[in-house]
Amino acid sequence: MSAATKKKHVLLETINNYSLPTDTQAIVRIKGPRGNNLHDVETATGETFIASMPVKFRKTIWTKRGDFVIIEPIEEGNKVKAEIIQVLNRDIIKYIKSEGMWPKEFELNEDAVEKNGYNIDKDMLPSSSDEESDYSDKDLDNNQ
Repeated sequence: MSAATKKKHVLLETINNYSLPTDTQAIVRIKGPRGNNLHDVETATGETFIASMPVKFRKTIWTKRGDFVIIEPIEEGNKVKAEIIQVLNRDIIKYIKSEGMWPKEFELNEDAVEKNGYNIDKDMLPSSSDEESDYSDKDLDNNQ
């Protein structure tokens, strides 16, 4: 099997895998990369530790700060305490929420906007009227 075929199968498995986490697995949020396929992750209780990306996902599946993954704990690690089992996309997250297994601590505030992986309250964002007033005072025709 060629490398392209393996990547295709891994990608399709990730997209189409609608399995729920088991008792030993947990849903966590990625806080950021550590390098060498290691990621800082945060549990729903606020505990932070390092999780490793398995070989089958490397150079095929990409994660960024704020993404959610399912992890399984490993006993042999001192610093690395878990391995990523599944990267969750929006459809899988909706499915997990519909089954009632999504951690309440990860629920978005309805008045929050997700921007660059962070949840920002709408009242903290600049209003659109402020932006319009800045431009009305300036001469926008620079061709004279």
